[in-house]
Amino acid sequence: MLSFSLLVSLSFFFGHFIAQEIEPGVLMALRFALATAMLWGVLLWFGARPVWVRFWRFALVGALMALYFITMFEALARTSAVSTAAVFTLTPLMAAGLGWLISRQTTNMWVLTALLIGGVGALWVIFRADLDALLRFEIGTGEAIFFFGALAHAAVPALLRSYCQDVTPLQSSFGTTLGALLVTCVYAAPEIVITPFASLSAQVWWVLAYLAIVTTALTFFLLQYASKRLPGTKVMAYTYLVPSWVLLWDVSVGRWPSPMILLGLAATLLALLMLLRGARNAT
Repeated sequence: MLSFSLLVSLSFFFGHFIAQEIEPGVLMALRFALATAMLWGVLLWFGARPVWVRFWRFALVGALMALYFITMFEALARTSAVSTAAVFTLTPLMAAGLGWLISRQTTNMWVLTALLIGGVGALWVIFRADLDALLRFEIGTGEAIFFFGALAHAAVPALLRSYCQDVTPLQSSFGTTLGALLVTCVYAAPEIVITPFASLSAQVWWVLAYLAIVTTALTFFLLQYASKRLPGTKVMAYTYLVPSWVLLWDVSVGRWPSPMILLGLAATLLALLMLLRGARNAT
């Protein structure tokens, strides 16, 4: 899960460099097309078959995935990678609430406290350590856009639990990625038609390859591997490392944050330690 959080953080970092070069919908259509082809090949390799029965469930989850990634790149074009990653750390708290609404999953008080601390830390970063802006709830445009994407992402685990228990993780991954591709192509069709693909920079294609291969195939494998060996709370806890990783990548290229921002990141790390301790006590 350390590797998982590191690789996910790089998608925010790399995405920030190309967010102005290509429309988010077009980039995601290319990403999902490559990922779908790759997962199709993996299915054939293992002798498995795609599941077409009740495909609407995959289209629903895929639409949420597409919304998450499209809003992520829309946000990266308007705000910093650290702030965008901070919004991402609200996902566990939102997932806990949506898990209860969709499938009545409950959360104990220790975990809920940790999630709230992590959420406060994320808000501190999102509002750029400006207490007055926080009290006035002056949220940036990029952060507001990505909030809805993070909310969509938070609903995915509960929906998968409710609708995809009868299929294997690989079949589910292929179905939802194909669903995301179909939804994204409909959304981005006008931009896809007019995009000059031949003139896109090599940087765009490298980031596309990273998104399709690493943040689809490799992180999927890491998450599945960890989920079978760690409590769900501990798996979820590592989400809180993502903003800290992004901060390190930003520092590596000379982008230093405000010292006050570090207080918010410290709160997310405290939430991580609390969740890990809670998971250890549970086992």
